[in-house]
Amino acid sequence: QVQLVESGGGLVQAGGSLRLSCAASGRTFSTDAMGWFRQAPGKKREFVATINRSGSNTYYADSVKGRFTISRDNAKDTVYLQMGSLKPEDTAVYYCAAALYREHALTHAGEYDYWGQGTQVTVSS
Repeated sequence: QVQLVESGGGLVQAGGSLRLSCAASGRTFSTDAMGWFRQAPGKKREFVATINRSGSNTYYADSVKGRFTISRDNAKDTVYLQMGSLKPEDTAVYYCAAALYREHALTHAGEYDYWGQGTQVTVSS
């Protein structure tokens, strides 16, 4: 059974940092593009960051550029999202996703095949 499991969410003050992890199981994800998305209450799910299968190329939403960093460790089938200078508007459930056998970084949710259950990030002002 293929699974993506996020961890590392929590409550943090504005200006603080968190590191999210997404561990894959059931198959190797080194062949897949990976991404992070988020959904705040009452809002649509939005793209946050993506990384290509080799880890050599990344792309970010304008709202997080310069503050968040996506990375991956293919040996551990794990993708990370390092979040810094957090703002209250970053509060959301964060989801990781895998696009099977896709080489390049992808920004559209519809291009992803597997999703995690999400982890809550709450930034207090």
